[in-house]
This record gives sequence, C-alpha cells and structure tokens, in this order.
Amino acid sequence: MPEDVSLATVAARAGVSVSTVSRIVNGEMRRASPATVARVLDAIEAVGYRPNPVGRALKSGQSQLVAMIAANLDNPAMATIASSTEAALREAGYVMVLCDTHDRPELQDEYLYAMRAQMVRGYVLVAAVASPALSELSASGAPMVFVTRRNPSGNGPFVGIDDSAAGAAVADHFADLGRRAPAVVFPRLGSSASRDRVSGFLARLRERGWSDDAIIRADGEGRSHLQIGYDAGARIFGGRDRPDAILCVSDQIAYGVNRRALERGLKIPGDCELVSIDGTPLNQWVAPWLKSIEIPYAIYGAEIVAGLQLIWRGEAFGERLLPYKFG
Repeated sequence: MPEDVSLATVAARAGVSVSTVSRIVNGEMRRASPATVARVLDAIEAVGYRPNPVGRALKSGQSQLVAMIAANLDNPAMATIASSTEAALREAGYVMVLCDTHDRPELQDEYLYAMRAQMVRGYVLVAAVASPALSELSASGAPMVFVTRRNPSGNGPFVGIDDSAAGAAVADHFADLGRRAPAVVFPRLGSSASRDRVSGFLARLRERGWSDDAIIRADGEGRSHLQIGYDAGARIFGGRDRPDAILCVSDQIAYGVNRRALERGLKIPGDCELVSIDGTPLNQWVAPWLKSIEIPYAIYGAEIVAGLQLIWRGEAFGERLLPYKFG
C-alpha cells in the first residue's frame, strides 16, 4: 500500500466522510446504504487501501493476530499442530503468525520480543524452551498456551497428553508380549515431555519386576532426533546386551534407531520391536514397521483456540490432556 493512502484518500474518492469509511472498513455497514457500501469498497480497491492491524489494535486495545512459536517445524508432529491451529484460529476470526525457533532459546526470545511489538493477542508455545523473554512474558500474565511441553518457567495453561502414562503403556505392552530386554532411547537435553515418557516407562517396568540394571538406556546429544536415534542405536546394538524391544520417545528417534539396525543387519520388528510416542500419519507411508502411541495432533488446534478464548474472557484454563491410542 502506498504510504500516502489513508482513510481520507478512500473517503475523497468515494465522496463520503472519513467516519463512514471507517465504519465500513471495521464491518459496521448497517448505517450506510448498499450503494454507499459498494462505492466505498470500490474506492478501497481502486486506491489499494489496506487496514493497519497495529493501528486498529492500538485503537481498540485488541489484535486479531496470534503468535505460534514452534521449536522445530521439520518435525511432522509440530507441523500438524501448526496446521490445525491455523485452521482453528482462522475459523474463529484470527490470523496466526508462525515462527520456528529451531529449539534455540535466543531465537525464541527474538521472536517473542518481535511478536510483543506487533501487539499479538495471544501466544501459542509449541515445545518451548527456558529463556529470559519467556520468563518475563509468563510473569506478565500475557495470554499463553503451552503445547506438548509444559511451561519451563513455571505453571501455565497446557495442551498435550499424559506423557508419563504413555510411557507406562509402552512398558505394559513389552511386558505383556514377554519381552526380556527392554530399552529406551531419549535426548540428553530432554524436555518435560521426554523426561515424563522415560520416567513413566521405567517406573512401570520396575512395577512389572525389572531391576534398574536390566533396563537398557541410551541417550543422544544435540537437537536432531534423527541423529539422536542413529547415535544411540550404535551403542545399543553394539553392546553385549542387545535389546529385544525399544521405546523411542519420538517418531524421529525411531527412524534413526531403525537406520542403525538395518546397517547392523537386524530386522525390525523381527529381531527387535520399536515403539515410538507420536504416531504421525507419515508413519503409515515411511515406517509401517513402527508401532506407536498415536497422539491426536490434528485436533490440538481446536483445543488450543478454546483455551485461548477462555483466557481472553478471564476464565481459568489449567490443562487439557488429550486421549491417545496404541496404533
């Protein structure tokens, strides 16, 4: 839009007052005749006028922008969450701004400060990491919903699953099948979700009779879950005690473990069963050998928007734990 185009420009072209144009731009058309509305809309198109969302937010005290800050959009699970949230926000009349932090706290802060300057109405934090700006924003009481990982700066509204129970369900599955050498693979720099999945798995195995020494554990460095699985697989399959069942705390870790297994001449699931916690639809195309705890990421958007709307109305929204299934 040219810098000199304003409501006054539209009003002059349409032959109406600035206040009339303002009302029509803001959707209040009942006080104008159909002919006037048509004239104003034609003038808006002719001069290329576009409403300024920041200016409108300053005037009304409300913005239609919602920021989603995601940790890694290469992950199909996060991409599915982003897609479902954008659709739910659009249906509710909001516009989503999407930022990928690549799991880096300094980039997360950069985006949080930028979105704050844009006067967004709310924040959706997908797999957030601890950072100074997040602590500051959380303490300010800004409308925020945390997704898949809980607020690393304290309590906060949360949408996700009971990760500990999911880990325990995998342990029960291995025990019921008679597996004797279970293992778990997870990131060394784990999130609350990863830690809860691992702790739930280990606790249930202990309940089912395993000693700590009998449970194989392998972690991996870095932020790439593919690389974590691949590196951990080298240690697991190269050791004296080879597992016959492995919990991978994400689909991508399972992909990495499977790649290493194939290189060692092992058959999955014949020689070793892999179970992940994610279960994205991509698995049926690229990993039919993988069993998963399937998380309903496609419905996260509706739950996130419902939570934001409660917060905007001043009502309480603590957490929403969604059901999952063993696929």
